[in-house]
Amino acid sequence: MAEENKWKPPGDEEDEEEEVDETAYKTVKDAVLFVIEVSPSMLAAPPPTDAKKADLDSPTSAALKCAYALMQQRIISNPNDMMGVLLYGTEKSKFNGEDESNGNPAYPHCYLLTDLDIPAAEDVKALKSLVEDEEEFKKLVVPSEEKVSMANVLFCANQIFTTKAANFSSRRLFIVTNNDDPHADDKSAKSSAAVRAKDLYDLGVVIELFPISRPDQGFDKRKFYDDIVYNQLPTDPEAPAPISTATKTSSSGDGISLLASLLSNINSKAVARRALFSNLPLEIGPGFKISVKGYIIFKRQEPKRSCYVWLNGEKAQIATGVTTRMAEDTARVIEKVEIRKAYKFGGEQIPFTPEEISSLRNFGDPVIRIIGFKPISMLPIWANLRPATFIYPSEEHYIGSTRVFAALHKKLLTTQKMGIVWYIARSNAAPVIAALYPGAEQRDEKDIQTMPPGLWLIPLPYADDIRQNPEISTLIRAPEPLIDRMRVIIQQLQLPKAKYDPAKYPNPALQWHYRILQAMALDEELPEKAEDKTVPRYKQIDKRAGEYALEWGRELQEQHQLWEKENGGASFL
Repeated sequence: MAEENKWKPPGDEEDEEEEVDETAYKTVKDAVLFVIEVSPSMLAAPPPTDAKKADLDSPTSAALKCAYALMQQRIISNPNDMMGVLLYGTEKSKFNGEDESNGNPAYPHCYLLTDLDIPAAEDVKALKSLVEDEEEFKKLVVPSEEKVSMANVLFCANQIFTTKAANFSSRRLFIVTNNDDPHADDKSAKSSAAVRAKDLYDLGVVIELFPISRPDQGFDKRKFYDDIVYNQLPTDPEAPAPISTATKTSSSGDGISLLASLLSNINSKAVARRALFSNLPLEIGPGFKISVKGYIIFKRQEPKRSCYVWLNGEKAQIATGVTTRMAEDTARVIEKVEIRKAYKFGGEQIPFTPEEISSLRNFGDPVIRIIGFKPISMLPIWANLRPATFIYPSEEHYIGSTRVFAALHKKLLTTQKMGIVWYIARSNAAPVIAALYPGAEQRDEKDIQTMPPGLWLIPLPYADDIRQNPEISTLIRAPEPLIDRMRVIIQQLQLPKAKYDPAKYPNPALQWHYRILQAMALDEELPEKAEDKTVPRYKQIDKRAGEYALEWGRELQEQHQLWEKENGGASFL
């Protein structure tokens, strides 16, 4: 029988029920619309300075470059997400692809630069041309002499989301402005804007404000935007992190560029959180259950081919994979109802019906059941088969889950204990013995949360999963003088703050793949060399520990000669 397949290699069918792609759970399609103000202050370049990292872009230009960078990112990492750019405060007006500057525009001084849609290579090229061509940029972003109604801008955004992304789970509006009170003298206009913002909120659109403080004054959200921007509930799994402070403009010697600040803020929102499982019962005792959600925080990213393409026709076409099962002796096509899964036992194939396979895999309903507690010190570092799952409480099935979860987390953390649980993630999944490990909240030097507090499910190995240690004929231990000299080298080569920060080291193979893919899609020149931040800094290593390494080598030679004398000329090198 011929049936559609996801191009799994031969043999993968046996583990189909066990290996499930995590991205299939609660995948969120995202639509982002940039709304960028065009005004004399937003177009003003920062004052000249001799600083090496001085800002050279006006706020509007920096925001457009930010939108361009995010579009480049999304076209690869989130190919099904939508993105658009709307300028407001421009002399020209454009909506739905038609220039309305000369007639009676529906949305005066609103210019839809890039319509809300799945980004194509042409969209990226057009936005790139705008941010790199200074003449084209100046010609387009001419500020209007008339005031722009924020109610009109928000209603325009409402129309765009309603017509282009009506069924999207996540819809977000990014407002970039340095005007904290656009209707200072018009209470009616303020009220109308608040009504339009409420309409967007009721539609499910999240408004995010990117406030830019002017050099001469700060940005006070209380004047206008507190009635426009609604804070998201922390229990919403898809809610992006709120902005805590205004993005600061350049000032002499601050060393932080406007563009980098905007990109940093938006990158924290670019990827919506995705749940591995939702509302799974966590059974603390008989009849005592709470509801939790599970998230995959760490997962290795690899370049994936989204489709196969047939190139021998007049134009490229997407190929659909099919699988046909045939009898080995007669080459007859076999229907699905004629086949059974079988397992080899003692040279024979033992067949099973689908119902028997299902009953073999059924170990009960999905659950996380605590069966005991152990000290955290009893968890060895090697006892980890797969990436841990981060779990967080949910109030949807059991009211009060958050309070009970917080009490359990606090108790485990203060007593340095961990739970041992029986864990079934989904129907027909194999049961797992896992450690319920308490994780403390982590914050950086700027008091920004880098890791939330919660519990981690760490899958533990069964006896069948532990293999025999390799045989070692002779174990030779290093003498103390050699260890002492190596200790000095290790101390000299400590990482900053004595810890590894993965945020500083992007995967060079993955980044090189995306860079080549981007260059081919946008008709850019192919780069000659990949940027690899994992390459050791040899000069710095030599400066810090070079002499100590030579001393260690001389010590090794002396210890080697001494060992040979004691062992009758034998050598361990």
